[in-house]
Amino acid sequence: MSASARSRLPLSRRRWLGQLSAAAVGAAGLMLQRGVKAAAAGDAAAVIQQPALGERVHWPTVHLLDGRRLDPPQPGQAASVVVFFSTTCPFCARHNVHVQKLLDSSRGMPLRILAVAHDEKVELVQRYLARRQLGFEVTMDQLPLHVALSRKPGIPLTCVVDRQQRLREVIRGEMFEEDVLGLTRWAQA
Repeated sequence: MSASARSRLPLSRRRWLGQLSAAAVGAAGLMLQRGVKAAAAGDAAAVIQQPALGERVHWPTVHLLDGRRLDPPQPGQAASVVVFFSTTCPFCARHNVHVQKLLDSSRGMPLRILAVAHDEKVELVQRYLARRQLGFEVTMDQLPLHVALSRKPGIPLTCVVDRQQRLREVIRGEMFEEDVLGLTRWAQA
């Protein structure tokens, strides 16, 4: 079959997901690149170095979708799981279901779960959360959190900070449910 005939065939699920994931990674990388350039142009966040694994995180103060301010946790308080996602990413949609299960199973533990939307419209993110019945806290302050945690491109991106506020894991890509649920170990350490 010729290449032109193949290009007219409907996309298989695998090819479609491959193209979609490539587009999502590219878009996330572009947004992050633009954000880093903005930081380099004079934003105070540019002064803060990205921590290496085991180093202390310099948390920014961020605002949640509901308008509340989320202050940085103090050492010894709660561990944190921070997930960067986009409402258009199918891998993020599956990953966020596991993150919701993590939230449900960790109630009462010193574990803070924060999702960071790579989107531009608050209303779109709120509809996404409501439609999928996701109850974790969400912010759209992606640039300061990327600067504080990881500048790795791609979504979903999961960053884990222990109770002493040291960066412990940076995991790029969709995770299995049991691996997401295993992140509670950082709240117990």
